[in-house]
Amino acid sequence: MNRTRLLQAAALAAGLVLAANASAQLRLPQLPPPLPPQLPALPSAPDLRIEKPPVVPRLESLPDLSDLLESRTLTIGRLLREHGHLIEADPAGHPAIRGEVVVLSPSRAALEAARAKGFSVVRESALEALGERVVVLRAPSGATTAASVLALRQLDSQAPYDFNHLYLRAGAIRHELAQAPTAAGRAKAPGASSRVGLIDGGVDRRHPALRHAEVRTFGCSGKQIADLHGTGVASLLVGRAPGFAGAIPDATLYAADVYCDQPTGGTAALLAEALAWMAREDVPVVNVSLVGPANLMLERAVRSVIARGQIVVAAVGNDGPAAPPLYPAAFRGVIAVTAVDAQRRVLPEAGRGAHVAFAAPGADMATAASDGNGYARARGTSFAAPLVAGLLARAASADSGGIEQPAAPRALGVLIRSAIDLGPPGPDEIYGFGLVGENLRVDPRSLR
Repeated sequence: MNRTRLLQAAALAAGLVLAANASAQLRLPQLPPPLPPQLPALPSAPDLRIEKPPVVPRLESLPDLSDLLESRTLTIGRLLREHGHLIEADPAGHPAIRGEVVVLSPSRAALEAARAKGFSVVRESALEALGERVVVLRAPSGATTAASVLALRQLDSQAPYDFNHLYLRAGAIRHELAQAPTAAGRAKAPGASSRVGLIDGGVDRRHPALRHAEVRTFGCSGKQIADLHGTGVASLLVGRAPGFAGAIPDATLYAADVYCDQPTGGTAALLAEALAWMAREDVPVVNVSLVGPANLMLERAVRSVIARGQIVVAAVGNDGPAAPPLYPAAFRGVIAVTAVDAQRRVLPEAGRGAHVAFAAPGADMATAASDGNGYARARGTSFAAPLVAGLLARAASADSGGIEQPAAPRALGVLIRSAIDLGPPGPDEIYGFGLVGENLRVDPRSLR
């Protein structure tokens, strides 16, 4: 490792140590410029519903999933078209719950002032482990959400008011795939007492690759609602079956379902509540394979978790190399992950930027599918992030050898030292510190 790379690694690790001691010094970012009163309309998009074909094709005959550049735009268009009475676009075109404003820990005086202006409290949840509470407010009748956000920011400059944005999945999975593999299984990975977190859709615990796993769940009022994306990502974390294994198969999975099979799932408020649950359960590493816009309330919740010494890993998204950064990956202190194919080439749809920390396999790979026994071909940064999260969880739970060092920077240092430097020498905006977890990719061609 060259001198520049060592200095970069030391700086990043030191930043995590400082973050763990800085929770009392967190300051809100500068407020963005005033929001325009009118919301732009998004172009219409074709229906994305996929009908399952009557005959399941062989895995090798499936087309490559290379159309993710437009996937999020199409999903947003469908949400607005089908659920416009519940969901609207913010001024930048990002989806949000219509008429709702979220805020973290406003003063009681500020809430009373908001009520006097016609706002009402929809929901208030204590985030005890973070010493915060999230409040969801309903805009006054006749007021746009954009104008309401601006009015509350002007009314109370001390708390982070924002849209209740929706965060979408950062990858695609094909339902119609082969049966379970028959190759010999991998050896068990260390970390029987380790923990890893997942904020996503629900996990199908009946799948053969996940039946062994200890899974503790949060959300949906205790209901278990299997989700294709959530199951696939979970299998890359803790899955284990003949011929298939995740990054840390023997870890306890803490899975927060923020969708519950609802079109209004994946909100900023739900993500904040899930992060608080991870903090309460002392989960050292949390994976978030979801993407959306910058959000002041969510940013403060993420910072609070990181300040506790926990690691948040997130996918950079698939909007393309020229697209603006997506969040939570681009929040300061989050470990942002991009994806490469089997030839170590970055996916053309993957986001780029100075926030990228690592690359991991995110194409030409198999995941568990939430249809009972099958496996699926997956593509996108969604599926690279859990490999990095699992490796960090494994490193965080490993014996430190008597060295007194916080788990987060120690784990990060282990991963940086193991990374394969791709692209220009040293860290860069395409691959970050380099490729990790290459051996964790399960080749879809091995599934029959």
